[in-house]
Amino acid sequence: MASKKREVQLQTVINNQSLWDEMLQNKGLTVIDVYQAWCGPCRAMQPLFRKLKNELNEDEILHFAVAEADNIVTLQPFRDKCEPVFLFSVNGKIIEKIQGANAPLVNKKVINLIDEERKIAAGEMARPQYPEIPLVDSDSEVSEESPCESVQELYSIAIIKPDAVISKKVLEIKRKITKAGFIIEAEHKTVLTEEQVVNFYSRIADQRDFEEFVSFMTSGLSYILVVSQGSKHNPPSEETEPQTDTEPNERSEDQPEVEAQVTPGMMKNKQDSLQEYLERQHLAQLCDIEEDAANVAKFMDAFFPDFKKMKSMKLEKTLALLRPNLFHERKDDVLRIIKDEDFKILEQRQVVLSEKEAQALCKEYENEDYFNKLIENMTSGPSLALVLLRDNGLQYWKQLLGPRTVEEAIEYFPESLCAQFAMDSLPVNQLYGSDSLETAEREIQHFFPLQSTLGLIKPHATSEQREQILKIVKEAGFDLTQVKKMFLTPEQTEKIYPKVTGKDFYKDLLEMLSVGPSMVMILTKWNAVAEWRRLMGPTDPEEAKLLSPDSIRAQFGISKLKNIVHGASNAYEAKEVVNRLFEDPEEN
Repeated sequence: MASKKREVQLQTVINNQSLWDEMLQNKGLTVIDVYQAWCGPCRAMQPLFRKLKNELNEDEILHFAVAEADNIVTLQPFRDKCEPVFLFSVNGKIIEKIQGANAPLVNKKVINLIDEERKIAAGEMARPQYPEIPLVDSDSEVSEESPCESVQELYSIAIIKPDAVISKKVLEIKRKITKAGFIIEAEHKTVLTEEQVVNFYSRIADQRDFEEFVSFMTSGLSYILVVSQGSKHNPPSEETEPQTDTEPNERSEDQPEVEAQVTPGMMKNKQDSLQEYLERQHLAQLCDIEEDAANVAKFMDAFFPDFKKMKSMKLEKTLALLRPNLFHERKDDVLRIIKDEDFKILEQRQVVLSEKEAQALCKEYENEDYFNKLIENMTSGPSLALVLLRDNGLQYWKQLLGPRTVEEAIEYFPESLCAQFAMDSLPVNQLYGSDSLETAEREIQHFFPLQSTLGLIKPHATSEQREQILKIVKEAGFDLTQVKKMFLTPEQTEKIYPKVTGKDFYKDLLEMLSVGPSMVMILTKWNAVAEWRRLMGPTDPEEAKLLSPDSIRAQFGISKLKNIVHGASNAYEAKEVVNRLFEDPEEN
């Protein structure tokens, strides 16, 4: 019978325990790239392995493999780890482990071990008695029960209502939920439609004030949370958050007796009830909980259709930067590779770095002779800064980049971006990537500082149009910081339209805005004022259809007056209007 193994280039694929056990029968050295299903093998090391395979020419005693940790019991300690791990097996015994894509170290280790195998085969030396290294970290004992054998996770839906969002209670509610041992698995901010409210709250549809409730629930922003019960080894306890403001660990005198009388099944229900917990915290009026499996499924299908896929992914942002020479000469080639590698470009801008900024980004080269020349180059013209998003994005981008110097890249990582885009001007990588998630967050905030602007959807927009506009807003990368429906008074209108109060059409504007509620929004992203104005399009919908056919006004506008949306003209106006309409518009 043919072996279940299959060769992908030079590495054997090991994706279950039986194939792992079979691989350990290999004679000689096997170099194993241990990877996670969500990020894949370390492609940056493959050129080195191919080079070693060709140069050493020892097919009988040198083997390469990739092993998927998710499906192999032996590799359980390596699950959910971002950093590449390489194991060295000699005649079935794991004798060495190297963490990280350290090409020189791996290269040296392979050459030394193969040299030993040659000498042993020639009778020139006895086989060293290497101790088999433990795969379990000393500080992270592996549970006897495999995660895949644990009980199926149960989910609840929490709906943080519009009044809680407006009163800035969102962070408090989320903190209390997580502090009690629950896990917020996913989050979605939205303005619920009437159809959604009627559907999701059908069980109370016969109540007398249901229409008023529907109006309230569609009046502003809600947060939809998917909440799980947390680890069964650390369940959320009833007393984690007392009713009074006492310390979290403080217990009342009769609690031990109460716990002793509860059966295991009763204890599980008591501890796992998110509804009861929020009632004890006096937050139930601000946050509805849905725990019925069928209704939870409806919410998941509506707001989290890709939940299972997203839960298995680790979406990360990183800052990428093309140095001036590369940006000037080969920008399109780099952007094409970024797209082909499934990165999403969230933001991009040209930036001429200050000397201080250049020194911060080039800190790893500060002891090199060419450091001053590098800083001069970095400040000589525009660089291209990008915010990239991808599953395991930070580590994946670092692997694509390769090493810090061209010399090392050409020798060990000829397929890396460093080698591909090497330039004569400097011996360094022409691309940059953040070295940690903390650094990425800090650098993104520096180069792409957030800005808020006012967005207004006018009263004549239908509910379907409002829903479509909000979808366009989100797809454009805006964060809905605050949203509320308002019947605008003349005083409020004057604050929103300060430049047109004396115009002939101002009375018509007041009349148009008074026919129903407007949806007033705080929209947040980098360069928000300009981006929102671009997304709206020209004031006249007819002109918008010609000049910006994908804009909101081109798609939904009727006339200059009923052009569906409005926005602040500049950053100062945006800040003034937002502060007046929302008083203290802190983000939840």
